[in-house]
Amino acid sequence: MCCLERKEGLVVGAAVGLVFYTLALIVLGPTVVTALTGNRNVSNTGSIKAVGVGVYSDQACTNPVSSLSWGVLNPGSSANKTVYIRNESNVAATLSKTQSNWNPSNASNYITLTWNYNGQTLSANQVVPAQFTLSVASNIAGITSFSFDITLTASG
Repeated sequence: MCCLERKEGLVVGAAVGLVFYTLALIVLGPTVVTALTGNRNVSNTGSIKAVGVGVYSDQACTNPVSSLSWGVLNPGSSANKTVYIRNESNVAATLSKTQSNWNPSNASNYITLTWNYNGQTLSANQVVPAQFTLSVASNIAGITSFSFDITLTASG
């Protein structure tokens, strides 16, 4: 008789534990799902338009670059790409950078592109390395892939 009561107690305890586990999943389930969707990877390949400059993958300027492949990035992370920019005009020039054609259009609210170029004047045919950094905000949501154009312009 004592063993039977003990087994019944174990069964009741297991059933109560299962009920609490199920309730916890119901209550915490949306939080877990939100956390999983918030950690999605995002990817992109950005095209480069150059006006008055050449953009290359090597310092000798033998391999032109027309796009940057950023690979897959996690929210809150960043990636760096170095290119070599040559002033291909016959006068000194200063570089500028713009981004346009964001797809989806709200991607620019969560993704930023910076570079380490400090505004120095480039003489004709001068080559400078430029490091681009693409950063993805930690609160990005609903974007799993994106694209945009980078325009580099020499003016002088």
